[in-house]
Amino acid sequence: MPPELQWNTKAFEAIRRSPGVMSAVDAEADSIAIECGSGYATSSVQGKTRYRTIVIPDTYKAYRDNQKNNTLVKVLSAHKLG
Repeated sequence: MPPELQWNTKAFEAIRRSPGVMSAVDAEADSIAIECGSGYATSSVQGKTRYRTIVIPDTYKAYRDNQKNNTLVKVLSAHKLG
């Protein structure tokens, strides 16, 4: 029987907070916002255990575009598949 695996959660938290991961997360979010079109923006924050970024419609026109065409879901789905 293989030995039991012990996860080092502090190391995972350190990796998720590292500058390299933060820049990769920001780059991916920026790429998604650009692909969505004008009026979409990103917002980032350091959470309790990891760095988080969201893409949001920043103008009324972008908000309506997302409501009508489901733009964020379509672009995010394409990024996951591509």
